[in-house]
Amino acid sequence: MNKVYLVDDDSAVRTSLAFFLRAAGFTVHPFGAGQEFIASVGRLDPGCVMLDLRMPGMDGFEVIAALAGFRSKLPVIVMTGHGDVAIAVRAMKAGAIDFLEKPFEESVLIDILARVFASQADRLRDHDRQAEAAALLASLTDRERLVLVGLISGRANKVLAYDLGISIRTVEMHRASMMNRLGVRTFADALRIAFEGRIDLGDSAQSHLAA
Repeated sequence: MNKVYLVDDDSAVRTSLAFFLRAAGFTVHPFGAGQEFIASVGRLDPGCVMLDLRMPGMDGFEVIAALAGFRSKLPVIVMTGHGDVAIAVRAMKAGAIDFLEKPFEESVLIDILARVFASQADRLRDHDRQAEAAALLASLTDRERLVLVGLISGRANKVLAYDLGISIRTVEMHRASMMNRLGVRTFADALRIAFEGRIDLGDSAQSHLAA
């Protein structure tokens, strides 16, 4: 379930927003101060932060800075008073992804949250694909990885055989084994895995091929 971390020093705002968001199907965790929220960041599940900028003690800008220090991936929507657009722009430059002017319409809030959580879901799927691809690449032997890097670099089998000091037949065997370990039938699919897994195409791999 989508989680919203509501950070606002105004208890009336927290109560009304939490009631509305829960009725709309969100899980809401309210915080009455920036310090209280930041103290809990390390234990929080993925979600979205709704953050008031004007708070005593630790204000919204300090909360955003602290989140950056934690390298938190929690998206932040800031809430500002009417006429504070310039402040909201400053907050977005600091790392917030959107802003709401108080008082705001409930439909506008739902639209923003829907967009934020859809984007977050896309990022999580991308992360899962990258992790899966990286695990597949890690299963390759050193020689299979060199063959893959060589093929990505445009080397033909006979060139790879010369570079690696092996026969063309052996290159073909390593290529077939590499494809089998990656679970693919076409080189296009092997390329997709290589790029999703961010295979190292740097100097170290090239120097092995050139050696």
